[in-house]
Amino acid sequence: MSSRADRRLASSPLAVLSRRSLLAGLGAGVVAGPAAAQDFFDGLMRAEPRPAAHRAAPGAEWSQGFDSASRNIQMPRSSLPTLSPETREATEQAVQIYANIVARGGWPMVPPADRLRLGMRHRSVPALRQRLAVSGDLDSTAGVSDVFDSFVEAGVRRFQARNGIQADGVVRESTFRALNVPAELRARQLEINAARLRARAGALGNRYVAVNIPAAQLEAVENNVVVSRHTAIVGKPDRPSPELAVRILEVNFNPFWTVPVSIIRKDLIPKMQAEPDYLAKYKIRVYDGRGRELDPRNINWNSDEAVNYQFRQDPGEQNSMGTVRINMANPHSVYMHDTPQKNLFGEDRRFDSSGCVRVQNVRDLVTWILAGTQWDRSHVDAVSRSGERIDARPVQPIPVYWVYVSAWATADGVVQFREDIYDRDGLGGLVAGR
Repeated sequence: MSSRADRRLASSPLAVLSRRSLLAGLGAGVVAGPAAAQDFFDGLMRAEPRPAAHRAAPGAEWSQGFDSASRNIQMPRSSLPTLSPETREATEQAVQIYANIVARGGWPMVPPADRLRLGMRHRSVPALRQRLAVSGDLDSTAGVSDVFDSFVEAGVRRFQARNGIQADGVVRESTFRALNVPAELRARQLEINAARLRARAGALGNRYVAVNIPAAQLEAVENNVVVSRHTAIVGKPDRPSPELAVRILEVNFNPFWTVPVSIIRKDLIPKMQAEPDYLAKYKIRVYDGRGRELDPRNINWNSDEAVNYQFRQDPGEQNSMGTVRINMANPHSVYMHDTPQKNLFGEDRRFDSSGCVRVQNVRDLVTWILAGTQWDRSHVDAVSRSGERIDARPVQPIPVYWVYVSAWATADGVVQFREDIYDRDGLGGLVAGR
């Protein structure tokens, strides 16, 4: 590992166990040698929250406050890109640290309960405390009580944030499931994803967009700093979003949506069988091969006849792409877009599309894509509200990368895990959330 990564992680709270237990458990061979290991872990014990190397814009949507009861534990925060060299180095460092956690015996399983929350006493809480301490989410000096106190709640919030779960401090099924993924699988997951990050090393461009599919998250990156980070909705497991490296060519305001044949077959035909006015309700028109509009009542919806026609949805609030489509040439016919179903961005598991990527706060992203043109934010907002069909091009095509990274570490020393939603890590149902 590079000395730069060692120094960075040495100044961050990747683990927050007591110095004695951490050194005894993980050993001094984590980095270059005994002296370096001693310096490394001493740095962890002295760590205090400090400004990130690159500060995100004020009010950025990923900024998070934290319970003062856990002032020695840092919440995940980083303005460095997932595909940055710093993230790759930190992930490689985390591989060794988790290997040492495994060598020490891993962490205990937390007996499930209906729900654990602040103020409760429960037999599962002592194991929860131990589990959080081993992974660095709770200071081991917080004790072994069966009371779910503010220290435990703060540790749970941090763990949830690191695992892509709503950080409300309440332990429910999804949090239990993530807690009880064995350390051996987490260590292997880090190894697999460190290799993926190494494979992405190289020139990505000064301005690019990266979509991390398992995290259901999009980053707009400029000069190796995340300018904006967006919650996303990606493909369902049976309709996965593809990995790709292409370029953004244009932005379509108030687009028509032409329904793909796969969605006609899988979704539209069953909808029309159950709800005959579905097309009219959502302003979807049907055309034959000559471009003539057809009456849906003349189509046999109990057959596959409909796949022979073109279905096109009018622009408007009901349009499945919302008010904006970000277009990019690719063999999968996928793109990024707005959505009328904004409520889905609040879900922990945001795997609900047919392969395309829906983007929260998409107008912020579009304004950044079109920087240097006439399309400032007020112009973007005005055209979006107008309903007018207009296309706009960026000054230069912008690289976009859809990647599959289910585990990584940030340069501030926080290790992140997500569900292996498409089971591409090959580690079985626990990591895949099943």
